[in-house]
Amino acid sequence: QVQLVDTGGGLAQAGGSLRLSCAASGQGFSTYTVAWFRQAPGKEREFVAAIRASGGTQHYADSVKGRFSISRDRAASSVHLQMNNLKFEDTAVYYCAAGRPILSAIRNSGMYYYWGQGTQVTVSS
Repeated sequence: QVQLVDTGGGLAQAGGSLRLSCAASGQGFSTYTVAWFRQAPGKEREFVAAIRASGGTQHYADSVKGRFSISRDRAASSVHLQMNNLKFEDTAVYYCAAGRPILSAIRNSGMYYYWGQGTQVTVSS
């Protein structure tokens, strides 16, 4: 069992930055792929970024590529999402998730077993 806690959300201006953190407790976190998803009001949950267990491979949605960066801190059992050059359309609740998806399914939320409670990100235009 893995428990995830998302923190770091808040209010930012367009063009600003925020850093989200996903802190894990429980067994085996280092063996899981960790991803961030987000859900805006009235919209479906969408993939944002993922990092493999090895930490060597990152994947990004086209909408955030070049602006967001995902990283993992093995010693602290945490994963971070650095969000730069924020846009109004980045406003959403952000969730971290852990699972073992195959590469072709890494963007599929159904492939993740454990989820954080979510953290609100609001970007003002």
